[in-house]
Amino acid sequence: MVGDLHCHTKLSDGSLGLEDIISQAKRTSIDFISVTDHDTMSSMSRVKILGDRYGVQTIPGVELSSWDKKRGRKVHILCYAPKKPDRLEGLCLKSCEIRRINAKEMVENVMKYFPITPDSVLKHATGSKSIFKQHIMHALIDYGYTTEFYGELNDELFNLKSGKCIVEREYPDVNFVTDLIHSAGGTAVLAHPVYYDSIDLLCELAEEGKIDGVEAYHYTATASQQAEINSIAERYNLIVTGGSDFHGLYNAKPTHLGSNLTDNENIERILKNANKKEKKEIKEKVAV
Repeated sequence: MVGDLHCHTKLSDGSLGLEDIISQAKRTSIDFISVTDHDTMSSMSRVKILGDRYGVQTIPGVELSSWDKKRGRKVHILCYAPKKPDRLEGLCLKSCEIRRINAKEMVENVMKYFPITPDSVLKHATGSKSIFKQHIMHALIDYGYTTEFYGELNDELFNLKSGKCIVEREYPDVNFVTDLIHSAGGTAVLAHPVYYDSIDLLCELAEEGKIDGVEAYHYTATASQQAEINSIAERYNLIVTGGSDFHGLYNAKPTHLGSNLTDNENIERILKNANKKEKKEIKEKVAV
């Protein structure tokens, strides 16, 4: 059995709805799917219902925004199968508020250069818990200022280092986020460590027992980088995952569901980890 454990829907910065994702997973013979929208768990119950309907096994997931204070940059943590997801709600709300403030400023910045309106951006964010830069780029495409989501204009406006309209603020500390995931009974996996240049952070978190796994198989990692990540995972006995990081129309490069996968052994490790935490919780309740 294989699984795509990283994909996004209209609830965050994807272009497709939940049912589109689940039905496509079925058509492409993916056994397990995890919908990991940014900082929202709104889909969890619905995903299970749709998975049962289409015959696709699901693992509850969410991609949580956090901050590497030592290096001053963003990092994403994938949380799988939290037994007490309500413990993560406050964190999700806080991160969505940070993103809302950032997005408002970015839209205002873009409007200094291009005569678009906030409503032209909002219509593409319908159903999403936040406005993302993809929604802003969609508005710019609508009005003919570019024909692509990623390219010269996107780099000019939203490049993380040099974009003239990009706005970033600190998200909650990564150590706090991983601790909170564990308190919620979830499995914490460092997402795409190459994308945010987080290999050093990966080693630190693994050394301190802060994470349970790492996403080695992601389109941003070359074969040699994947080998390096796997070597680190083996050293610290980490779960190794893979996911497409599917966003549909909003992907940075052509990416389909199942373009990167998690193998059966590591899916089983996630499920066993969840069951182990559930049994521990039951024992603690009985002891009380």
